[in-house]
Amino acid sequence: MLDPVVIETISAVTLKTSDMRRAVAFYRTLGFVLRYGGEEASFTSFSVGATFLNLEHAAQSGSSWGRVVFYVSDVDALHQRALAAGLRPSTRPRDAQWNERFFHISDPDGHELSFAQPLGSGPLERRV
Repeated sequence: MLDPVVIETISAVTLKTSDMRRAVAFYRTLGFVLRYGGEEASFTSFSVGATFLNLEHAAQSGSSWGRVVFYVSDVDALHQRALAAGLRPSTRPRDAQWNERFFHISDPDGHELSFAQPLGSGPLERRV
């Protein structure tokens, strides 16, 4: 019998973009750190802790494929940063019954992102 597998984190997520310059500016505004590529590249990678968010140029993009959830250290501060930069989150930060505080925002190509922070103790307590 095989040992059970535990999925612990997202290694990388790749999103399509029709405008790399606009997408790179959006993610930099939110505080993502550029690791590879950039505004003129066809492929760009941002560090997200020990994982990566990738952008790949495509002629057309913007589909309702779901969402990516990123854990952050301060949901409310990131929400304020987005507002101060003129971005429009689709929700305000709120506490969820599953023990997270979160908000949603869509990137320039319509990909929905959720930024979340585990709260207190419970099933999603942050590991130390």
